[in-house]
Amino acid sequence: MVIRSPYPDVEVPDQTLYDFLFASLAPEDLGRVAVVDGVSGEATTYGELRAQVDAVAGAAAAHGLGVGDVVALHSPNVPAFVSVFHGLLRAGVTVTTVNALSSGEEVAKQLVASGARTLLTVSALLPAAEPGARSAGLPPSEVVVLDGAPGHVALADLLAAGGPPPEVALDPAEHLAVLPYSSGTVGLPKGVMLTHRNLVANVLQCEPLIRLTADDVVPAVLPFFHIYGMTVLLDAAVHHRATLVTLPRFELERYLDVIAKHGATYLFVAPPMALALAKHPAVEAYDLRTVRAVLSGAAPLDEALAAAVERRLGARVVQGYGMSEMSPVSHVVPLDRPDISSGSVGLLVPSMRARLVDPVSGAEIPQPALGTSAPGELLCAGPNVMRGYLGDEAATRAAIEPDGFLHTGDIVTVDDRGVFTVVDRLKELIKYKGYQIAPAELEALLLTHPDVADAAVVGVADPDVGEVPKAFVVPAPDAVVTPEELMAHVAEHVAPYKKLRAVEVVTAIPRSASGKILRKELRALEARRRTPL
Repeated sequence: MVIRSPYPDVEVPDQTLYDFLFASLAPEDLGRVAVVDGVSGEATTYGELRAQVDAVAGAAAAHGLGVGDVVALHSPNVPAFVSVFHGLLRAGVTVTTVNALSSGEEVAKQLVASGARTLLTVSALLPAAEPGARSAGLPPSEVVVLDGAPGHVALADLLAAGGPPPEVALDPAEHLAVLPYSSGTVGLPKGVMLTHRNLVANVLQCEPLIRLTADDVVPAVLPFFHIYGMTVLLDAAVHHRATLVTLPRFELERYLDVIAKHGATYLFVAPPMALALAKHPAVEAYDLRTVRAVLSGAAPLDEALAAAVERRLGARVVQGYGMSEMSPVSHVVPLDRPDISSGSVGLLVPSMRARLVDPVSGAEIPQPALGTSAPGELLCAGPNVMRGYLGDEAATRAAIEPDGFLHTGDIVTVDDRGVFTVVDRLKELIKYKGYQIAPAELEALLLTHPDVADAAVVGVADPDVGEVPKAFVVPAPDAVVTPEELMAHVAEHVAPYKKLRAVEVVTAIPRSASGKILRKELRALEARRRTPL
């Protein structure tokens, strides 16, 4: 049974993301503030932003970059990200965004996997960017430092040598705009192929539920390199001519100061940020009365926590659902539906279709006429669903059915109103502060240790950050390993958020007859240990 959105389908224009966002700027928009640097206070108007985007596109073309090229953008949330990201797309380049917390090894892996020929970064991230680029075989001339650094081309150098933006011919429905990396439902990170049409569609699909306006002021601390920040904050805010206030990292008091100083109206958060807003005493010192709405995403939000934030801020708190493979939004709790619990993920966005399937039998689970359905795996289809995984046809076939429905790996229920609630998940990803951690990646690192014979990693519930990765390790014969040694071994090779938080030495890893790790058994073991008798 196909479940459809209660909203009318959107008409997706045949436009690139640049044309969709910037070609329609009206004269009255040009002087409106588009981006404010939350650290320095420097403001950029929409007219200035479009000029910067065009200049970056011209500079990229002069550097020999265009259709068919992949460029990696490795930066925290700073105003330059906005102009550089859209300028590269304006030039026909495909952008692969790199997590600002990535280690040098992780940078190198993404550069090689994506086929990036140039890396754009910032000076603060050079300790990871330089060795990563070297390992991937990029010459120093192809490592551009946006804010400048000795021995590297600066963005200012490219702009000085650049010309007018190029005339680019591309098919928005086919041309890849971005290549974020996701582990999908299982396995190692994979390049998610998203077209211009995917991104344009998802901005339009979010409109009737998220309801941004030109009068909104949005603190942008959720990273633009993550698809949530890229679509829901960055592109949706620009489309609606709202004002973005960028912050390179989440520091509670600076975040609160930005909200109070700039009169922020709409907050986009992850659950750990919601927890701070609900409980931290520092919140009381700031005037946050301008906030009208809070949308949480990237990881499940507890209904009680949402209610606590609502009481403290006096603003409506809702959550949404999605994944990189859907650009990312498929569900949102509408702001104007107080009858829908913030503990659910709400309604399907326009032009979205869903099916529920029994994960064991494969049988369809219908939406009930009354009450709530049995749980089943959620499959989604719509104009925002990716083309597939870069260079991995097998993973693409496993993820997308012939009829276009994408396996999410999440177990949900749906009620007679079309309200979806996530109740479990098939996928193995660990969600730490909204970041995705692939167990397979950490397991592979553990197995490089000479004293480790076998390993499995699972997420363990944590009230402050969502989940933390814990490893179960079988030592090699006659070897003696300590948790501290293994945690340090992994930490040398991964971003801080991926570090193991616990290691347990065991005699065997539970596996199926085919050799697949039975993570469910390990998670159940942890749950029993944490449940008081």
